[in-house]
Amino acid sequence: MPDRSEIDHCLARLAVERGHAPHTQTIHRIILDRFFAWLTHHHPSLDWPSLTLPVLREYLAAQQHRRLAPASLKLEVVVLRNFLRHLLEERILTTDLASLLELPKLPRHLPETLGEEDVDALLAVRWPDGPLALRNRALLETLYASGMRVAEVAALREEQLDLSEGLARVIGKGSKERIVLLGESAVDALRIYLAEGRPRLLRARGAGEVFLGVHGRRLTTARLWGVVQEAARRAGLATRVYPHLLRHSFATHMLSRGADLRIIQELLGHADLATTEIYTHVDQQRLRSIHRAHHPRS
Repeated sequence: MPDRSEIDHCLARLAVERGHAPHTQTIHRIILDRFFAWLTHHHPSLDWPSLTLPVLREYLAAQQHRRLAPASLKLEVVVLRNFLRHLLEERILTTDLASLLELPKLPRHLPETLGEEDVDALLAVRWPDGPLALRNRALLETLYASGMRVAEVAALREEQLDLSEGLARVIGKGSKERIVLLGESAVDALRIYLAEGRPRLLRARGAGEVFLGVHGRRLTTARLWGVVQEAARRAGLATRVYPHLLRHSFATHMLSRGADLRIIQELLGHADLATTEIYTHVDQQRLRSIHRAHHPRS
């Protein structure tokens, strides 16, 4: 029977070396616990040094039989490969099984984006006068200007802003810090909100986050979603609009105007350039649609 403690050792190592967030650690543990349970049930005499590629493929076939979604099956393989690399580095395995275990190919879904005119309409929305109007305008400008994730914007604190330089320090996935740029429109909106809007929302024991709700506490991601959807309704946009759509739009518009893909990768906080490359496909699709609409012989 394999040693269960080796899973704990692997998880602790990944948490330190790769900075895995608690949520990522939990997912890894669930998958490795499932693999351990399957292995001890179907191959009780097998230990870690005796693992083989056919056994691993047998396990993945069993997971496929459970009708896991392709993305979930891919995640199973990713976690198993991390564990197999750990076993190899600890010299428990002598064969690099991780490199032999192929990742399943996923159907590629291109992210939705808004056109530049739709973004302009969204940012130009008129709100009822008051501190919430200043907050909402600053929030929307920040989302589009920076390409930040919704959770990153909700957690953004005043000390992370450097408006004189037009940038912010963001704590992203895996607690990794990066610099994002804000641009003049977002900086102007933030200056007005921080000077005139936020002080009217802040309570005596208020939080240090930039964007506050009506009770003076940090704006929740759910309420942030609500602001974006309300802005889309006021702008009369027929498309379903959500915060991450502004992140996709930011990347696509930057690329279409000539920004380097690696700069966009850095601003988005993608660990792998392949993740950012999907926006080249979005831009090509957009160019084709423009060609079809306007070329006389299309």
